Amino acid sequence: MKKILLFFAAIIISSTVSAQQDSVPSSGTPGRKKVAVVLSGGGAKGMAHIGALKVLERAGIPIDIVTGTSMGSIIGGLYSIGYNANSLDSMVRVQDWSYVITDKEDLSKQSLADRKKQNTYFFNRGITVGKLNYNDGGIIQGKNLAELFQQLCVGYTDSLDFSRDLPIPFACVATNVLDNSEYDFHSGRLPQAMRASMAIPAAFSPVRIGDMVLVDGGLRNNYPADIAREMGADIIIGVTVQGEPKIANDMGRTMSILSQIIDVNCKNKYDENLAITDVHVQVDTKGYNAASFSLVAIDTLIRRGEEEAMKHWDELMALKPRIGIDDSFQPPVHYPINPTVMTDKQYVTGYVFENMTPQDVRFLCQKFHIRNKNKIVDTGINQSYHITDFSSPLKNDSIDANLQQQLTTTLRMDLFYQTAECRLEPDGDGVRVILTAGNRKTNQAHLGLRYDTEEHAALQLGADFPIKADVPMNVDVTLRLGKRMMARGELTTHFRSFTCPILSYTFRRNDVDIYVEGDLDYNVLYNQFQADVIPINLNFRHFNLQMGLRWDYLHYRNALEKDHTQNVDLKNEHFFSYRAHVDYNSEDNWYFPTRGARFSAEYSYLTDNFAGLDDKKGMSDVRANWRKSFTLGSRFTIQPMVYGRLLFGSITPPVFGNTIGGDWFGHYVEQQMPFAGIGNIESVDHHFVAAQLQLQQRMGTNHYALIRVTGAQQSGRLKELLDHKTLFGCQAAYYLNTMFGPIGGSIGYSNRTKKPYIFVNLGFEF
Repeated sequence: MKKILLFFAAIIISSTVSAQQDSVPSSGTPGRKKVAVVLSGGGAKGMAHIGALKVLERAGIPIDIVTGTSMGSIIGGLYSIGYNANSLDSMVRVQDWSYVITDKEDLSKQSLADRKKQNTYFFNRGITVGKLNYNDGGIIQGKNLAELFQQLCVGYTDSLDFSRDLPIPFACVATNVLDNSEYDFHSGRLPQAMRASMAIPAAFSPVRIGDMVLVDGGLRNNYPADIAREMGADIIIGVTVQGEPKIANDMGRTMSILSQIIDVNCKNKYDENLAITDVHVQVDTKGYNAASFSLVAIDTLIRRGEEEAMKHWDELMALKPRIGIDDSFQPPVHYPINPTVMTDKQYVTGYVFENMTPQDVRFLCQKFHIRNKNKIVDTGINQSYHITDFSSPLKNDSIDANLQQQLTTTLRMDLFYQTAECRLEPDGDGVRVILTAGNRKTNQAHLGLRYDTEEHAALQLGADFPIKADVPMNVDVTLRLGKRMMARGELTTHFRSFTCPILSYTFRRNDVDIYVEGDLDYNVLYNQFQADVIPINLNFRHFNLQMGLRWDYLHYRNALEKDHTQNVDLKNEHFFSYRAHVDYNSEDNWYFPTRGARFSAEYSYLTDNFAGLDDKKGMSDVRANWRKSFTLGSRFTIQPMVYGRLLFGSITPPVFGNTIGGDWFGHYVEQQMPFAGIGNIESVDHHFVAAQLQLQQRMGTNHYALIRVTGAQQSGRLKELLDHKTLFGCQAAYYLNTMFGPIGGSIGYSNRTKKPYIFVNLGFEF
């Protein structure tokens, strides 16, 4: 995502230079009339505007003014700052719209713990207590859209006069819901204007500016040709994407009725504005709606816009004499150039901190060693502070892309801002670093549901409570209900130093069936109380390192035995363990990756008195797993994986022994390792290593067929690992990847159990 945004930022910058040189409306053609393009609202259907713009460029029609509403404001706003039609075409096709039009977090900007939450809970929602939060005025807060607009409008994010400061004069429309009045943006911050114009009521949160609460401009003026006329347009070319009027038989569904209410309200001024339009391109969008953001829909809508505009070719040619040009006239065209990525460091002349508290500024200055001779200066505007007079020595007197990423990540992870931006403005021989924070994260509630054929239904609830103080902290509470019950509380402290210490307490009620070679050996029901003190907790982009101490207390409620194959002595006991754990994950998808790698390793030393176990040497636990994805073509992926767990010591408590089975690590019990063809928890020897090969074929957009083959060796003694029979298992699976998680099932067989195993899973794993 970041590379895409850098690419289009470079397009804008290069196009802007060209536009500023060449796009004076009447330059070189004295007396030429001004031409305006007016783009209507319509959600995803507005992609058709791009096709129509292609035809206008092909026809050599100059564009001197652009106005738009909703999606028309987005396409028009970007066109006005330098995007040509081909650039817009490329931009909309490469976006992940399932991410952009939701409030999902960008995986590349999250810690591994946050990534896991996003792939555990299907429902996440902010909880506002006390003061009204205008971000809660819609199902979608729209923070990803706002961040995308901010990135795409590089160079035009400050307050501007849209007629004077943009390459092509521009205006867009929003609706003030307080008095149902029309508000026309002729100035301000361009990304904010675009975001307000497309804020569909109830779907997207409104935008508050001063005493106004702004939503989609289509409610008052969905086709703003009158604004173009007021801006001095002599000739108006309009593009609309509204469908045919609905009849009574079309009103059979709730969404149809809601859509009709919006369409009727969008008729304000519509007929009057059509009457002053010289060329009207009405695109046929039948079969698509405002939410049709699939690649197939985007391709079709752009093509339909181009085809419909071509039907008006003769009308466009007839406009040229009226405009005052002939076929030799060539309007300026903005060509994108290859992007340049900031790899070299640039000298920093000063730092500006926007929308932050003094405590936040001090936190950043101390963490990144930004020091100055004088006190931090309050500019008096929107909690803005700046530092320009540095003391010596200064560690961060220069900046590169890596430091930019660290600054924005700290704002999001340590200071709990939903969005953050770090932009560079030329300043003499260097650059001024401007750090802008978005809205604070609110308390968050999470909900996860799942069903599988092994433990049936399960429910998990979660809540995050960011504590905004001089030393920021975060409280994370989790409750799991089902056959396995769990409650956990976790406190993370975000010091200015390199580490974020963690204190946690967990209660688990485990009801576990242990199998040996496919037959039930025993069932054990026990409570586990666990406390962790983790002073070393390092988080980077794809990496997490934790080192600390754990206390476990195990209270066994009962054990139902069958034919014991092992000497299992279950008694209440407590343990202390020293632990070091490292995680790395650069995969592009949590469940169905096509690129990247995942690595995890852990060492722990288990004792009952901080030194040994039953007056003997403690138990050493070494475990690791590594997986890498290789994609052949665009749909087929090969995923090799190696993993294992080795236990050393004269005593191994049964609850910490090796177990295998299922599709995931640590699903039923913490030390569980997956194995193809085995669904139940199988007890294996203390030394276990395995290799797995998975073949993944994507069918359509979200359908996946999987084949998995696993081989393993086990032994009670490490030197005898290769002397025993090889375990083998295979599995075939089909899954549909949905917003609720993977839905599907698998069938497998292993020479360990010697019987087929069928497993059905509905929902995220937890």
